[in-house]
Amino acid sequence: MALRTGQRLTWSLTRNTSFIRLYSSKPQSSDIESILAEPSWSVRSLLPDQSSEPSTSSITPKQLHHLLRLSALPQPASAEEEQSMLETLESQIHFVKEMQGVDTTGVEPLRSIRDESPAAIKETTIGLDRLKDAIAKERVTGRRRRVQRIRDERNAHPDGSAWDGNALGSASKTKGPYFIVETGNDGAS
Repeated sequence: MALRTGQRLTWSLTRNTSFIRLYSSKPQSSDIESILAEPSWSVRSLLPDQSSEPSTSSITPKQLHHLLRLSALPQPASAEEEQSMLETLESQIHFVKEMQGVDTTGVEPLRSIRDESPAAIKETTIGLDRLKDAIAKERVTGRRRRVQRIRDERNAHPDGSAWDGNALGSASKTKGPYFIVETGNDGAS
């Protein structure tokens, strides 16, 4: 089959069937409908095949007990529970192997789980202007030249006044370094 410029050939493989599709790099609406009409893979392909006879286990009961001990999880109470744990672990290992087998050539690696749109990248990028603003809010003090952040006194308190550091200043009753809270109890027991 000869491909024309602007066309790509995709080949998707599932456990029981394979599909070969030819579409242009600028798909038309009918092309999208035909692409989405048939599944190209199935979640079922990521799970072990239940219809075939059970294969030899790659995890031994001894390894399972060791993993449970390392994870501080309880050991299986019965042989049935141990077998169930082994089957679950085997299906998880099969899933990971299937995921590792996916061809990711040409796929840019995920840097983080967040919005990676150009606008989000621009928003999270620290530029020279933001650095200048942050440095302007710092001063070097003391013999060891420590950097201290300069407090914005206008935003220190909701009413615009600066906090004087006296936590008991607004308390109605105090006793030494403590404030007194009166309860509704009249002394009756």
